[in-house]
Amino acid sequence: MRRLRGLVVWGAGAVLAVGAGVVPAHAVQEEPEADLSYHGFAVMDGGRVDVRLTPRNHGPGDVADSTVRLRWSVPLAAGEQWLPAGCARTGRQVVVCRTGALAADGLGEQLALRVWLRGRPAEVTMDVDTLWGGGAVDRNRSNDRQQVLVLDTGDAYFF
Repeated sequence: MRRLRGLVVWGAGAVLAVGAGVVPAHAVQEEPEADLSYHGFAVMDGGRVDVRLTPRNHGPGDVADSTVRLRWSVPLAAGEQWLPAGCARTGRQVVVCRTGALAADGLGEQLALRVWLRGRPAEVTMDVDTLWGGGAVDRNRSNDRQQVLVLDTGDAYFF
Protein backbone atom coordinates (compact mmCIF):
# COMPACT_ATOMS: atom_id res chain seq x y z
CA MET A 1 0.00 0.00 0.00
CA ARG A 2 2.82 2.32 0.90
CA ARG A 3 4.38 1.71 -2.51
CA LEU A 4 1.08 2.42 -4.28
CA ARG A 5 0.69 5.74 -2.41
CA GLY A 6 4.21 6.74 -3.45
CA LEU A 7 3.45 6.03 -7.10
CA VAL A 8 0.20 8.00 -6.94
CA VAL A 9 1.93 11.02 -5.35
CA TRP A 10 4.80 10.80 -7.86
CA GLY A 11 2.32 10.55 -10.79
CA ALA A 12 0.29 13.54 -9.54
CA GLY A 13 3.49 15.58 -9.20
CA ALA A 14 4.52 14.69 -12.75
CA VAL A 15 1.11 15.73 -14.09
CA LEU A 16 1.35 19.07 -12.25
CA ALA A 17 4.89 19.68 -13.50
CA VAL A 18 3.94 18.94 -17.11
CA GLY A 19 0.68 20.89 -16.84
CA ALA A 20 2.48 23.93 -15.39
CA GLY A 21 4.64 24.21 -18.51
CA VAL A 22 1.68 24.35 -20.87
CA VAL A 23 0.56 27.89 -21.76
CA PRO A 24 -2.68 28.41 -23.65
CA ALA A 25 -2.12 29.80 -27.16
CA HIS A 26 -4.23 32.91 -26.46
CA ALA A 27 -2.02 33.81 -23.44
CA VAL A 28 1.17 34.13 -25.52
CA GLN A 29 1.63 37.68 -26.80
CA GLU A 30 4.44 38.45 -29.17
CA GLU A 31 6.21 41.75 -28.73
CA PRO A 32 5.90 44.00 -31.77
CA GLU A 33 9.10 44.37 -33.78
CA ALA A 34 10.36 47.56 -35.41
CA ASP A 35 13.67 48.88 -36.73
CA LEU A 36 14.15 52.57 -35.93
CA SER A 37 16.77 54.86 -37.47
CA TYR A 38 17.46 58.60 -37.69
CA HIS A 39 18.89 60.60 -40.57
CA GLY A 40 19.59 64.30 -40.77
CA PHE A 41 22.29 66.88 -40.29
CA ALA A 42 23.80 69.24 -37.74
CA VAL A 43 25.37 72.67 -38.31
CA MET A 44 27.43 74.54 -35.69
CA ASP A 45 28.17 78.25 -35.92
CA GLY A 46 29.47 80.27 -32.99
CA GLY A 47 28.40 77.72 -30.38
CA ARG A 48 24.89 77.42 -31.80
CA VAL A 49 23.94 73.99 -33.18
CA ASP A 50 21.01 73.54 -35.54
CA VAL A 51 19.83 69.96 -35.89
CA ARG A 52 17.31 68.52 -38.33
CA LEU A 53 16.52 64.84 -38.15
CA THR A 54 13.88 62.53 -39.54
CA PRO A 55 12.98 59.29 -37.74
CA ARG A 56 12.30 56.19 -39.82
CA ASN A 57 10.78 52.83 -39.00
CA HIS A 58 12.02 50.05 -41.27
CA GLY A 59 9.37 47.72 -39.78
CA PRO A 60 8.01 45.14 -39.81
CA GLY A 61 5.58 46.55 -37.19
CA ASP A 62 4.19 50.01 -36.50
CA VAL A 63 5.34 52.07 -33.51
CA ALA A 64 2.74 54.18 -31.70
CA ASP A 65 5.43 56.56 -30.37
CA SER A 66 9.12 56.57 -29.51
CA THR A 67 11.77 58.86 -28.06
CA VAL A 68 15.08 59.88 -29.62
CA ARG A 69 17.94 61.13 -27.40
CA LEU A 70 20.54 63.70 -28.48
CA ARG A 71 23.61 64.00 -26.25
CA TRP A 72 26.42 66.52 -26.81
CA SER A 73 30.00 66.10 -25.61
CA VAL A 74 29.92 69.54 -23.96
CA PRO A 75 27.22 71.03 -21.73
CA LEU A 76 24.42 73.09 -23.19
CA ALA A 77 24.46 76.78 -22.32
CA ALA A 78 22.37 77.93 -19.38
CA GLY A 79 18.97 79.35 -20.13
CA GLU A 80 16.39 78.63 -22.77
CA GLN A 81 17.08 76.44 -25.78
CA TRP A 82 14.99 76.47 -28.95
CA LEU A 83 13.18 73.15 -28.76
CA PRO A 84 10.03 72.14 -30.65
CA ALA A 85 6.94 70.73 -28.94
CA GLY A 86 7.61 67.19 -27.78
CA CYS A 87 11.27 67.90 -26.93
CA ALA A 88 12.74 68.56 -23.50
CA ARG A 89 16.13 69.14 -21.97
CA THR A 90 16.75 66.30 -19.52
CA GLY A 91 20.28 67.01 -18.36
CA ARG A 92 23.31 69.25 -18.78
CA GLN A 93 24.06 67.75 -22.19
CA VAL A 94 20.89 65.89 -23.18
CA VAL A 95 17.70 66.64 -25.09
CA VAL A 96 14.99 64.04 -25.77
CA CYS A 97 12.23 64.29 -28.39
CA ARG A 98 9.08 62.33 -29.15
CA THR A 99 8.93 61.02 -32.68
CA GLY A 100 5.19 60.44 -32.81
CA ALA A 101 3.67 57.44 -34.56
CA LEU A 102 5.90 55.66 -37.07
CA ALA A 103 4.23 53.35 -39.56
CA ALA A 104 6.12 50.26 -40.71
CA ASP A 105 8.48 51.18 -43.55
CA GLY A 106 7.60 54.84 -43.08
CA LEU A 107 9.11 58.20 -42.22
CA GLY A 108 8.14 60.34 -39.26
CA GLU A 109 7.88 64.09 -39.04
CA GLN A 110 11.17 66.00 -39.24
CA LEU A 111 12.42 67.36 -35.93
CA ALA A 112 14.16 70.75 -35.97
CA LEU A 113 15.90 72.12 -32.91
CA ARG A 114 18.51 74.72 -32.02
CA VAL A 115 20.74 74.53 -28.97
CA TRP A 116 23.50 76.75 -27.66
CA LEU A 117 26.63 75.17 -26.23
CA ARG A 118 28.57 76.47 -23.25
CA GLY A 119 31.89 78.13 -24.09
CA ARG A 120 31.63 78.20 -27.90
CA PRO A 121 33.64 75.00 -28.58
CA ALA A 122 35.48 74.51 -31.89
CA GLU A 123 34.00 71.01 -32.19
CA VAL A 124 31.45 68.80 -30.52
CA THR A 125 30.29 65.21 -30.84
CA MET A 126 26.58 64.57 -30.89
CA ASP A 127 25.25 61.11 -30.05
CA VAL A 128 21.84 60.17 -31.49
CA ASP A 129 20.02 57.08 -30.26
CA THR A 130 16.66 55.61 -29.35
CA LEU A 131 15.82 56.13 -25.70
CA TRP A 132 12.42 54.40 -25.88
CA GLY A 133 11.05 52.39 -28.81
CA GLY A 134 7.37 52.43 -27.88
CA GLY A 135 7.51 48.90 -26.50
CA ALA A 136 8.69 47.42 -29.80
CA VAL A 137 11.71 45.14 -30.02
CA ASP A 138 14.48 46.50 -32.25
CA ARG A 139 16.82 43.65 -33.20
CA ASN A 140 19.03 45.96 -35.32
CA ARG A 141 20.33 48.57 -32.88
CA SER A 142 23.29 49.48 -35.14
CA ASN A 143 21.31 51.94 -37.27
CA ASP A 144 19.66 53.90 -34.46
CA ARG A 145 22.89 54.72 -32.62
CA GLN A 146 25.12 57.27 -34.27
CA GLN A 147 27.87 59.66 -33.26
CA VAL A 148 28.46 62.77 -35.35
CA LEU A 149 31.48 65.07 -35.17
CA VAL A 150 30.34 68.65 -35.77
CA LEU A 151 32.93 71.39 -36.34
CA ASP A 152 32.24 75.08 -35.79
CA THR A 153 32.50 75.87 -39.51
CA GLY A 154 28.89 76.57 -40.45
CA ASP A 155 28.95 73.46 -42.66
CA ALA A 156 26.30 70.73 -42.48
CA TYR A 157 27.44 67.37 -41.09
CA PHE A 158 25.11 64.59 -42.22
CA PHE A 159 24.23 61.39 -40.41
